Amino acid sequence: MHTPNSTTPDAAEPRTLLTVEAAAKRLSIGRTTMYALIKAGHVVTVQVGHLRRVPVDALTAYVNHLTAAQAA
Repeated sequence: MHTPNSTTPDAAEPRTLLTVEAAAKRLSIGRTTMYALIKAGHVVTVQVGHLRRVPVDALTAYVNHLTAAQAA
C-alpha cells in the first residue's frame, strides 16, 4: 500500500507552476514549440532556484491573447 508523504502532490490540489513539458502537454503542443513560445516572450516563466517553471496563469493569459487576437 502506498502512503502519501509531504513531497507527493495532492491530486485534488491543482499545480500553480508547471514544468515546460507539462505546460506543453496542457496546451497540446510539442516541447520544442513551447520553448519557442517562451523564448519569443509569448509565455512568461519564472525561475525557482535552477529550475524554469511556467505559471498556470501564464498559459491562461497566452490562450486569452490568442482568443482575443482571433476575435479582432
